[in-house]
Formats: sequence, structure tokens, C-alpha cells
Amino acid sequence: MAFEPPQRLLRALGETRPSGPEGADETGGWLENLPELAGRAVELRELTVERVQAPGGRSSLVVLVRRADGTPAVLKLAPERARPESERAALAHWDGRGAVRLLDDGDDGSGDDGALLLERLHPDVSVRSLPEAKALLEAAGTLRRLWVEPPAGQVFETVAERTGRQAEAMRATAAGESGLGAGAGVGALVEAALAAREELLEGPPEARLLHGTFRQSKVLAGERVPWLAVGPDPVVGECAFDLARLVRDRVEDLIASPSGPSITRRRIKRLAESLEVDQARLRGWTLFRAVESGVRAGRVGRLQDAELLLEFAGWL
Repeated sequence: MAFEPPQRLLRALGETRPSGPEGADETGGWLENLPELAGRAVELRELTVERVQAPGGRSSLVVLVRRADGTPAVLKLAPERARPESERAALAHWDGRGAVRLLDDGDDGSGDDGALLLERLHPDVSVRSLPEAKALLEAAGTLRRLWVEPPAGQVFETVAERTGRQAEAMRATAAGESGLGAGAGVGALVEAALAAREELLEGPPEARLLHGTFRQSKVLAGERVPWLAVGPDPVVGECAFDLARLVRDRVEDLIASPSGPSITRRRIKRLAESLEVDQARLRGWTLFRAVESGVRAGRVGRLQDAELLLEFAGWL
């Protein structure tokens, strides 16, 4: 069959590719070779293809398949810069506890192509489909199960390293070197976010394996347990960093509500208390991650998203 990448994936890869011709070559080369890569991965694992999942992921091609014994599964292919081997290592360590289960460990060489074979969940049913209060409760419970000691000998990116790269890009924006610029009124927010990061990194680092991009839409319905996380971009650090992304879930609804700021404060308090995370640290990482996401959205032309995220950050 034709392994045609969904439009969502094409747009996202265009937004996130590294600047310069090398980034364009890497992205274009992977997309150009994707049909061949997918075909080889299917053949190597003796899979039967059902269909490409659409809209699918923002950094990977997701294909619904069946194994040789008829078991439903998912084949996921991502470019190298999406760190599929880091995802593989995290999923192997979680071993199905709170996250989708990895069905091939790669020891037979099947993982050399960067593809992941995963258990089949219900791709169209996420926690986000639940009423807000119930969705937050289920998402938080799922996230708690993922916060474990990282595996010995496995090197994951740290929160300090990841946010350091992000901070550099934010500083460039504050200096007016990219699309938003200080003239758009984001300079003060960027400075506040950078100051919060510096303060948060002053103490001894907490070392927990984190999902990295956790939100309600990353928690799908499963068969063996009701809800399981998918699509991690794992990082090692403190739990408040992971929880911060969940605070702003359904940001469009928060912005539309006249009581959005008070709802946000209550959400921070409730999530911090339920997961035993320091409330001030959760607020600080929520500020940093909201500003970083808003600035990045502005840089790639998603101005409406940027406006929502920066308005949300202003409440913090």
C-alpha cells in the first residue's frame, strides 16, 4: 500500500525542522524515503497493514497493522531528530506500566530502522474526550505511574539540557531576532520565564524519568487497563516539569472563560496537591513551558496559538 504521510505530519515537520539547508535536507530526505522505510519495516516484522492513522502524530507516521498471529498492533516511524531510540528506551523501561507496551525490544536487529512496534490502543479515544474534571483526574493518575527512577546506564536528556536549548531560542526572540520580537509585547514574559527557569534549576536536580510532552490527548483508551500514555519525548528531571504541560490543557477553553485565571490557579493547586508536587515549582515550570510554546508557535506562524499561550502565561 501507499504510505502517504498525513497533512498534519507534513505541517509539523515543516515547523520543527532545524534552520538551514541541512535541516531541510534531513526532513525532506526522510519524507522522500518514508514509503521504502515503512515497507521494509513491515516486511521485516511480517506485518499486515490495515491503514495509516490520520490525522496521526506530529512527529511520526503511525500505521495500524496486524502481526503474523493476527494480533492488532501499531507501527510507528519517526525521523532521527524525533529521538525514536530514546522513546524505545523509555517504553522498554516502563514495560507497559502507565504507557503503551513495546512489542519488540530490538534485540534481533528490528529496532535498527528506528521503527517501533507497539500494542494497539484505541487511537480515536483519548482522555480529552472526558468531561474536564474527570479527564484531569485520569490523566494525572496515568502520569504518576510513569515517574520512576531512570534505567541504569541509559542516558536521557535532562530537563536542564532541554530547557537550555529552548531558553536560547527564547532569548533570540526577546532580542527581536525572530518573528514575534519584543515589540509584540512578549519581552517581559520571556524574561519572567527565563528567570523562573534559572531559579528552578538552582537546587539539587530531581531524577525521575518523565514523559516529556504529556497532555490529555497523549492518554488513549486501552484494553488491558483503561488509559495508557503514548508518544513520550522522555527526559530526566523533576516531576513538576512534566505536570506543567497538563496545567494548560484545553487552553482555548480557559481563555474563553471569564474566570480563566482563577480556574488556572485552582488547577495548579489541585494537581500539585494530588500528585504531591510543590505548588510554586509547578507554577514556575508552567510559566516557562507556556511562554516557550507560545514563542515557538509565533516563530513558525501559528499566531493564534501564540496569542492564546502568551495570554495564559500572563495569568501566572
